Amino acid sequence: MSAQGADTVRSKPAILSEAGLDRLVAMLAADGYRIIGPRLEAGAVTLGPIERTGDLALGVADAQAPGRYRAETQGAAGMLAHAAPATPWKRFLYPPVERLFAARRSGDGFDIDAAEPVDDEPPLALFAIRPCDLAAVAVLDAVLADHARTADGRYRARRERTFVVAADCAGAGETCFCASMGTGPRAAAGFDLVLSELPAESGAAAPQVLIAAGSDQGVAMLARLDLAAASPADQTAAAETVNQVAASMQRTMPAGIAAILAENLGSPVWEQIAERCLGCANCTMVCPTCFCATVEDSTDLNGQVAERRRLWDSCFTLEHSYIHGGGIRTSGAARYRQWMCHKLSFWHGQFAMSGCVGCGRCITWCPVGIDITEEAWRFANAGGEG
Repeated sequence: MSAQGADTVRSKPAILSEAGLDRLVAMLAADGYRIIGPRLEAGAVTLGPIERTGDLALGVADAQAPGRYRAETQGAAGMLAHAAPATPWKRFLYPPVERLFAARRSGDGFDIDAAEPVDDEPPLALFAIRPCDLAAVAVLDAVLADHARTADGRYRARRERTFVVAADCAGAGETCFCASMGTGPRAAAGFDLVLSELPAESGAAAPQVLIAAGSDQGVAMLARLDLAAASPADQTAAAETVNQVAASMQRTMPAGIAAILAENLGSPVWEQIAERCLGCANCTMVCPTCFCATVEDSTDLNGQVAERRRLWDSCFTLEHSYIHGGGIRTSGAARYRQWMCHKLSFWHGQFAMSGCVGCGRCITWCPVGIDITEEAWRFANAGGEG
């Protein structure tokens, strides 16, 4: 598991061509990693298995807006031109459905079959993960790997065997706001290797990226690639690309939003949002940090085997707040308030950080285009509830 915290770059950047990218993928595969990266599937940049460079969504950009997404395969600048992929990385570390155990009838009792050990799974390589999503993994680490009350052993075991190749952003999507959250567009920590796009006008005949190491494992992998060092001009050009991405972002989150929301729990704005919200839970499914889950028990038809599974859940469902006597968040306004306040306010009290990383997925994939930054500014500009 790569270190989090301060900037962890431990090597001078080198030049990586598309052929070098292919070698890196091949080396990770040869080392036994199951490589997960951005792919173009069903008209969107999603995440899935990568066996060769041709599987990657190279040269694919995307147009994202509230309630709208389109992949664009023409005119994309650079190798990795997309913003946040349509699907979050959490599904590979914290699966949507996971069997916890099975009980099989044996005479007058039961034999318990534990879930398959995580050590039997191939280790993961997260390839070309964006800085906002890298920050989201750090959030999940704090909740599911490090926190005494919420730690999950299976998540922790996967993370300890994960190799991370980050990719600085080469362009901002319309719904991105990571710069105002301090989570991008540059990856500063938490990676083994990091890729940084070089602008097309840098003079190379084919697209190139810079590559640097952020861990001992990354240093060893970089040495095996045996690449030429990047020039100071290349390093400056890559840094300027990231700076331009930050400056181009159209959305921001208000400073002090945690306190602002805590002062507005009784605001009529929640009802106004609920008039548009469908309660579909899209935002929680695509959010890279939402971790709520429920447990489901089932038995086979002859009563010989019972299984318990953990499934992703959402605070937008009525059942999520169910206690003896019924649910405690019966209105859409209450459920939206729970989600937004937990993400941006209550999370600080629980885990000493924000639960939002500014990826913009909740805006893009909301069917009615509700914009969390727009709503946050409504509260910021309205003042307290009085």
